[in-house]
Amino acid sequence: MIPLQQGFSLDPQSLLNQYGPALINAAVTIVLFLVSFVIIYYVGKAIVVRMLNAALNSRDVDETIAGLVVSTVVAITAVLAIVIAATIAGAGVVLAAFATLAGALALAVGFAAQDLISNFVAGIFIIQDEPFKVGDWIEWDGNVGVVREIQLRVTKLDTFDNEEVTVPNSDLASAVVTNPTGNDQLRVGVDFGIEYDDDIEAARTAILDEARKLDGALSEPEPAAPVTSLGDSAVVLSGRVWINPNETGYAPTAAAFTEAVKKRFDAEGIGMPYPYTEITGSVDVENPGEAGYTSTDD
Repeated sequence: MIPLQQGFSLDPQSLLNQYGPALINAAVTIVLFLVSFVIIYYVGKAIVVRMLNAALNSRDVDETIAGLVVSTVVAITAVLAIVIAATIAGAGVVLAAFATLAGALALAVGFAAQDLISNFVAGIFIIQDEPFKVGDWIEWDGNVGVVREIQLRVTKLDTFDNEEVTVPNSDLASAVVTNPTGNDQLRVGVDFGIEYDDDIEAARTAILDEARKLDGALSEPEPAAPVTSLGDSAVVLSGRVWINPNETGYAPTAAAFTEAVKKRFDAEGIGMPYPYTEITGSVDVENPGEAGYTSTDD
């Protein structure tokens, strides 16, 4: 046999004697790691998931959040299984490298996905706290919409013009959200102006009668029509009627209320004035000839 280099030859027996133990140790390490990982992961997953599902179900946690929690715990279980299996197999160097790589990766992902994580966490709080639910009509930052779908990252809404709006959950979580449909009772208010010479009590009676006739109007609290202001050209009465917003819409009720009172006022001769401006005084017109103007005929 011709040696190629001192300490190295192509003799199979020599190669086996030189590298065999290392290969065997590597194979044993890999097999031990795989067996340990499979046992630890599947046994741990079965135990943890069962206990977690029981705890979540006993607290009536939302299904979306429960599924997210279970998925997260399963992922953590897999990482822990890798760490423990590597420790059992004696792969300390690999474990250290894996930890360093995982730390650097987590840091990079954290910086790159700050907004995503913020929306994700906000979505969890929205689903859990339920400031609104699917089908609710909400107002936030000057916007209005009906909730169609609540996801972990965004909430989808429909405007009253049936336009789809997608809002990041962090915006809704940090904004003041008004939910008119959150309670079983909602007051619908419409202002009606009458002339100063008209009878306030007659106008109030007409408003209250029409309020009680509205579809979905509640008898308790009772409708009301107090005088709320004295305008430049009208005495303003605020017609107020209560509805259940989950059964009757605000906008249809307000529109029907306005139309019914207008027709009633017309029938009873109660005037509904509109703002106007009256200009008084005099205007002097000088004779163009006296002002030094001359005209010539062609």
